[in-house]
Amino acid sequence: MKREFKFREAVVSDLRFGNYPGSRSTKELIERGIVVLDKPKGPTSHQVSRWVKEILDIDKAGHTGTLDPKVTGILVIALNKSTKAMPLLKNLDKEYISVVVLHGQVTEEEVEEALESFRGKIKQVPPKKSAVKRKERTRTIKNLELLEKDGKDLLLKINCEAGTYIRKLAHDLGQKLGCGGHMKELRRTAVGPFEETDAVKLQTLKDDYVFHRQGKNQNIRSDILPVEVSADVSKCIVVKDTAIEAICNGADLGVGGISAFETGIKQDEKLSILSGKGELVAVGEAEMNSNELLEKKKGKAASLVNVIMARETYPKGWS
Repeated sequence: MKREFKFREAVVSDLRFGNYPGSRSTKELIERGIVVLDKPKGPTSHQVSRWVKEILDIDKAGHTGTLDPKVTGILVIALNKSTKAMPLLKNLDKEYISVVVLHGQVTEEEVEEALESFRGKIKQVPPKKSAVKRKERTRTIKNLELLEKDGKDLLLKINCEAGTYIRKLAHDLGQKLGCGGHMKELRRTAVGPFEETDAVKLQTLKDDYVFHRQGKNQNIRSDILPVEVSADVSKCIVVKDTAIEAICNGADLGVGGISAFETGIKQDEKLSILSGKGELVAVGEAEMNSNELLEKKKGKAASLVNVIMARETYPKGWS
């Protein structure tokens, strides 16, 4: 999708301060990085996050989009300071490949007809074992495809809104077909723009970090993405150098501090506040939409949610 920016004031960021995300040292990358992990079957998502923290010898690691112990696939894990960017990452669409076992014989035509009723908006009540309140909610199934049917086994590809329960979807599909059914296997193959080709296994991450510490290679740099990938999944505002230190000290963003902003920003949505070098300064919440950001001469453009950049990275822009 093409992204369009409007400029309030075109400025050049001072090369003496900060740095471009791609030029960070490995230590800095780990401090503000994200791992797209290929979670194995068995451990909980919390346990996997803890292992990543131990492997990389860091203080914090947090995951978005919990996977059940028996489920494999993509688990996005934020490292250290990047955990503050999690509000931008937690509601991304998911893609799954699932094996659903029906409890009776039906034709492929009957399956296709039943699947059609689950495309688009559906109602779900979270299962009893879920960690959320068991209240009916609406979720969107953006794509639901039958890849293969082998007797009572269905191989499905599902692209859905965050918070969709695939186990419940399998159960409801079985009910719709009148024979019953359950989810046998599940693998998450994508989270937002992150795909299986981006994912790294735990053992690879461990080996690459050990080799990095031994000075043998720098493969660890390909295992960790800079926190700025969160800007790829959110709307963005680019700020002037003179506004950055105030933001890092907790000041909300005024329109006077903006250099450029992305079109399509809606009030109250979470967004990335970036430096002119593309560094993630903070996570904000829009107080104005894009039209207002262009037209207003003063006022609060965004309130702060979390600050990512360390203080004194840029000089004070006020006296």
